[in-house]
Amino acid sequence: MTLREINSKMVEATVAPGQRLFSQRGAMLAYRGEVSFTPNVQGGQGGVMSMIGRRLANEDTPLMTVEGNGTVLFGHGGHHVQVIRLTGDTLYVEADRLLAFEGTLQQGTMFLGSQGGVMGMVRGQVSGQGLFTTTLKGHGAVAVMAHGGVFEVPITPQRPVHVDPQAYVAHHGDVRNKLSTALGWRDMVGRGSGEGFQLELSGSGAVLVQASEEKL
Repeated sequence: MTLREINSKMVEATVAPGQRLFSQRGAMLAYRGEVSFTPNVQGGQGGVMSMIGRRLANEDTPLMTVEGNGTVLFGHGGHHVQVIRLTGDTLYVEADRLLAFEGTLQQGTMFLGSQGGVMGMVRGQVSGQGLFTTTLKGHGAVAVMAHGGVFEVPITPQRPVHVDPQAYVAHHGDVRNKLSTALGWRDMVGRGSGEGFQLELSGSGAVLVQASEEKL
């Protein structure tokens, strides 16, 4: 099974017997062959705990299980899409930015506070994004969505990267995150994004950044 970009806003998935993939509900644009789409009540590969984590995070993005023999075109809302191929590593991505991913990947949920401590928890409150991030691990392909295109920024031990929390799409590698601010707490009142808040990513890996701060 493969995912490939058709253009900047569509991907094509090849579905083969005995294999499956997961997609966001409403993402199917067209298909050829004998393909079935079934609502996934357990939150994908992560099972019940993944579903609970996403609901606690207000990220209850329904998934569809896709099986059969044929090809499917996926897209959603005219958003930019990009395919990421994992070769045993872990991708951390906001649940509502997932368009589709192969069933060979193991899905889970990470509490951001476990990496960023208290400030990781604050990030979810001030940026409007969840306290939980979806994880996808293993070998396979993932299609993610963003506004205005995606740029991958390398993260090295000597050079951490600072990202606006609402421009963040995903990251991978041996990376730690924490929220920092250039403003005092009184100055932050009423501010939900922008230069007042910065998500600092350090370690070795890369972060995907979207061209717009608009939420999906």
